[in-house]
Amino acid sequence: MTTRLRVIFGVGTLLFLVVSPVHGSDNATTPLVLWHGMGDSCCNPLSMGAIKKRIEGAIPGIDVLSLMIGKTVIQDTENGFFMDVNEQVAMVCSQLSQDPKLKSGQFLRAVAQRCPSPPMKTLISIGGQQQGVYGLPRCPGESSVICDWIRKKLNSGAYTDVVQKHLVQAQYWHDPLNDDLYKKHSLFLADINQERVVNETYKKNLQMLDKFVMVKFLQDTVVDPVDTEWFGFLKTGQAKETETLQESVLYKEDRLGLAAMEAAGKLHFLATEGDHLQFTEKWFNENLLPYLR
Repeated sequence: MTTRLRVIFGVGTLLFLVVSPVHGSDNATTPLVLWHGMGDSCCNPLSMGAIKKRIEGAIPGIDVLSLMIGKTVIQDTENGFFMDVNEQVAMVCSQLSQDPKLKSGQFLRAVAQRCPSPPMKTLISIGGQQQGVYGLPRCPGESSVICDWIRKKLNSGAYTDVVQKHLVQAQYWHDPLNDDLYKKHSLFLADINQERVVNETYKKNLQMLDKFVMVKFLQDTVVDPVDTEWFGFLKTGQAKETETLQESVLYKEDRLGLAAMEAAGKLHFLATEGDHLQFTEKWFNENLLPYLR
């Protein structure tokens, strides 16, 4: 039996992977893998823990694993800010390939493109920054000091080797005023978005999805530009006018296979009122749970 995954991806708070039952398992439900974003941890009772309980309550018997990027919760939180995203993706690929419940049976999209085993069935991006950002992060509470420091580093040189290697925010920083610099020095985003060369393996693996769902928050004050949540972005050479996915070179040349996926009915665009990752339990149950069942 081939394992298929359904995935929810959200930058800043949560990432989900859902996997079909392993052959021979008594559990008929799909295992779920959670992966938090920047500023969060695997086990926060106000975010990942609450989401985990909500899903377990809605889907009895489901196995839920919340990924820890590091050996402790503190390391997990710090790595969300400072660990090379490529190393994080490799670590998650390794964890998934070694988990007995999964065998045979802008981050998670990279997993879909780079690590096709176990294969994914559905990818859901919740506020995910598919084309990166060109706005500086706004972080509340204790994280604000870190975000202020990140702002200074991005302003001083987002595409320097040191900043690219050690700041997660820099690795999906997309400067439309310095397009050549972005394409040449972006360690993560330019690679998974096929900005330099077309990696046919990435393209083939992403097109193996049955559904790619993108959720945009209509009053998002964290992600800039908000169009990136639907794979749109600022037009190259200026920083005011945006273009949709369908207007982009990425789509017109079909460098990632998104045009073919839309033609096949695989792309789904959802929108909700509210700020970044702010949604009600009712909205979650009505719009996201159906993809997890």
